[in-house]
Amino acid sequence: MMTSVDSPHIQSLEMDLLLKAVLKARGYDFRNYARASLERRIHTTRIKLDLETVSDLIPKLIHHDPSFAIFLGEMSVTVTEMFRNPSFFKTLREEIIPSLRAWPYLKIWCAGCATGEEAYSLAILLKEEDLFHRCQIYATDFNTRSLATAREGSFPLDKMKSYVENYHNSGGKKDFTDYYRAGNQSVLLDGELRENILFTQHNLVCDGSFGELNLILCRNVLIYFNQTLQNRVFDLFDQSLCHGGFLCLGSKESLNFSGLEKRYAPVNAEEKIFKKGYTTDS
Repeated sequence: MMTSVDSPHIQSLEMDLLLKAVLKARGYDFRNYARASLERRIHTTRIKLDLETVSDLIPKLIHHDPSFAIFLGEMSVTVTEMFRNPSFFKTLREEIIPSLRAWPYLKIWCAGCATGEEAYSLAILLKEEDLFHRCQIYATDFNTRSLATAREGSFPLDKMKSYVENYHNSGGKKDFTDYYRAGNQSVLLDGELRENILFTQHNLVCDGSFGELNLILCRNVLIYFNQTLQNRVFDLFDQSLCHGGFLCLGSKESLNFSGLEKRYAPVNAEEKIFKKGYTTDS
């Protein structure tokens, strides 16, 4: 039988208190994350720290940095890989790159970059299309540990088989081994790929933009936010993109109900690539 302490009402109250405490003590605001996903991640953190209740988590997250690092790891979206969803990168290469050539210099934002695989994939694509030398890629995430991994550019060797397959399916023009040096258990990406990538901490919940951008990639991040936070992020992206710039979302994400859908035209609806400054009205 469920006790009053275990009731959904009490558990929800504990969640709210924890989120307020994290915001006040640590400066991270997770209150508008999708509730179901949020609850799963908090309970996973509780189990990892061997605690009885969500309330027991609060002092741990406030006062114990290693525990808070575990919590941030759970809250981060770290499911990524090189050239993930190859058809997206193939579309980017064939349908978006020709338009990007029109700008003398490109500013690109890879938001929610996790451990950097998508940013490096983009760098490789731009390098093969002779655009990398005149671009700046801002690769951002709120998780400093993920960013540290991204800056190293080192990834497990056992992932390379799937990465190579993704690369070729995306329309890659070279031998993928040209871009890394293999060790016993890991590979190190070519240092030249990092030259025009700035890996930096940024929180989509509360931080600002990087100015006039030509391309924004934020794929499979917004699905973890509720509608209020999604709208806040869409407004941020809209403020950041120049006229004619491109916004790329994840397969389960949409501009519908954002208030911006009439200002963006789908370049490729299946791959969720949109162009700013063109109304969808007839």
